[in-house]
Amino acid sequence: MFTRPALLRPVFRSTTNRALFHTTKSNNLTIPFLSTLPQAPGGVKGDVNEAFVPPPVDKVHGSYHWDFERVLAVSLIPLVSLPLASGAGIPVIADTLLSSVLLAHCYVGFQSCIIDYIPKRVYGKNHNYAMYLLTLGSLFSIAGIYHLETKENGLIGVLTSCWKEESKTEEKK
Repeated sequence: MFTRPALLRPVFRSTTNRALFHTTKSNNLTIPFLSTLPQAPGGVKGDVNEAFVPPPVDKVHGSYHWDFERVLAVSLIPLVSLPLASGAGIPVIADTLLSSVLLAHCYVGFQSCIIDYIPKRVYGKNHNYAMYLLTLGSLFSIAGIYHLETKENGLIGVLTSCWKEESKTEEKK
C-alpha cells in the first residue's frame, strides 16, 4: 500500500540506462599500449555459404587443464599445513615439493591470465612474448628453488629465519 511499483520505475530506468552498455570504437576492451591484429566485423570469418570447419581437438587445454589446476590447488593444502603443524622442522623433500607445487600453481594461474587477457587472436605476437616471459621467469624461479634447497635452509627455513630476525629486532627496541 505504501510503496507502489510505479514510483520505483523511474529510479530503475535511470540506473539501467542503455548508454551504460553501449560500447564505441574509442571505448573497446583492449590493452592500449599493445598492438592488435585487424579483426573481422563481429568476429565472423567467411560468409554464410562456407562450411564450418571445427577446430582440432586439444584435450590439454580443456578439462585436463582444469583438472590439473584443481589438483595443484588441493595439493597445496597439506604441503602448507605441514610446516605449520611441525614447527618448521620438515624434511627437505617436503620443502622442495612445496616450492615446486607452489611454482607450478603460480605458472598455471599466470598462464590462464595471459590466455584470458592477451588472447592470441587479438594480440598475435604479444601473446607469444608474454608466454615466453612467463616461461623464462619460471626457469629463473626453478634456479632460485634449487639455490634455496642446496645453499640455504629451504623455503620454510628462509621464511622462519626472516620471522625470527624481525622478532629479534623488536626485542632490541
